Amino acid sequence: MLGIKRLGLLAVLVLVGLAPAAAAQAAAQPSTQDTQYLQALHQVNLAEITMGNLAQQKGQNAQVKDLGKQFVTDHTQLDQTVKSTAQQLNVQLPSEPTADQQKVISRLNGLSGAEFDKAWVTAELAGHVQAIQATQTEISQGSEQSVVTLAQDALPVLQAHLDALTALAQTLGVPVPQTSASGTPSPGGSTTPAPGGTESTAPGGTESPAPGGTTEAPAPGTTETPAPGQS
Repeated sequence: MLGIKRLGLLAVLVLVGLAPAAAAQAAAQPSTQDTQYLQALHQVNLAEITMGNLAQQKGQNAQVKDLGKQFVTDHTQLDQTVKSTAQQLNVQLPSEPTADQQKVISRLNGLSGAEFDKAWVTAELAGHVQAIQATQTEISQGSEQSVVTLAQDALPVLQAHLDALTALAQTLGVPVPQTSASGTPSPGGSTTPAPGGTESTAPGGTESPAPGGTTEAPAPGTTETPAPGQS
């Protein structure tokens, strides 16, 4: 009898010991918002690294080449944190950019010279505006602190890229999306679904994919920018 009681006590102790571990594992499960943001930001990074390399290879403007090099460096570093965070949270990351991002990359591959420069800046502007929107959404709605912290660290990097792109766009005569000081669209600007969502309308009425994605941009100067409040 005594042996049976001891075995029962041991079983209880084992179960009690496992309970906190199980609870911690359950608590570590990221929300859908956190998961989709990690996946979307990873795809942004993959696309930006590829497009940054293209800018260095095919760009005619020196600033395009320099920005491309900077984007490769920054997005490579950012993606290291994304992959580390995803691994800790058991989040599976995509192996390639979104279909829309791949279309843009394919289109840029077929361009050269000044035409490439303008198309690259146009695509990068749209992508960074949406990446910033998605990052701000994660900061305000994310529940996993490690992912929220990642978004907080990513935001100033993405904003610096957008600022540099905006200045370059003005130099090249490329239309710039209407944005507020914080990088979010002004009234009448673009709307973006939650990370990992579907295509949405970007500034000027062109279609853009979810966070960081870009679609084939019209020739510079052909996109009409809506007045504030106009969709």
